[in-house]
Amino acid sequence: MSYAEVRELQNALSTANDIAFNLDGQPPADQLAEVADALRRALGAVRAIQSAQSGTTGCREHPMGAVDPLYGDKDDPLPPGWGKCLLCNDRRRRAMTDRRRYHR
Repeated sequence: MSYAEVRELQNALSTANDIAFNLDGQPPADQLAEVADALRRALGAVRAIQSAQSGTTGCREHPMGAVDPLYGDKDDPLPPGWGKCLLCNDRRRRAMTDRRRYHR
């Protein structure tokens, strides 16, 4: 999460709040459009913060780890249940190799 994303969220919400609290009766379309734009920017900032927190792998153990290059490969797919995390997938591959070696 970056400082810039948090500031963008704060600024967008502040802008939406300022405009919304100054609306009376039948607000003009341009003011409503400004509120909607500010809320869209706020939502975009929240999503950016969330994606930064969850990391690129979606892995709880290695959220900022490398993504397995075979993830999403239609020609050489990963086994069912495997995720994006290269570190976890490598551990699984080594475990499978070890099991084969000891079961011969």
